[in-house]
Amino acid sequence: MFRRTFWFTTGVAAGVWATTKVNRKLKQLTPESLAVTAANKAIEAGGRLRDRAVDFALEVRDNMAQREAELGDALGLNAPVDRGLPAPRHHAVIENRNSPKYVAGPEPGPTYRTYPYNRNEDH
Repeated sequence: MFRRTFWFTTGVAAGVWATTKVNRKLKQLTPESLAVTAANKAIEAGGRLRDRAVDFALEVRDNMAQREAELGDALGLNAPVDRGLPAPRHHAVIENRNSPKYVAGPEPGPTYRTYPYNRNEDH
């Protein structure tokens, strides 16, 4: 009698366990559940993508600052400045070859056109 009770109880437990597993799997395969799962995975992927983009932007900013410092050192922009005397200034001179002192002949006149008759009169 004890054997029969043991196997009956074992069968009932296995049936309940199998039924529970099947029902859970069926609930996971409903359209609403699939939509929620897809939305959650999309949100997680978006978060990972955002984190990677932020890390990339910060890395670019750090490398940009480092490169600017290297260029500043190479060009002497980061050199200490002596505040006692102002730095000498160099001015470039550009000659205007179109100025009147380089052009031979009379100065150019107006560039508008004159008509031999008055446009308002009937002819």
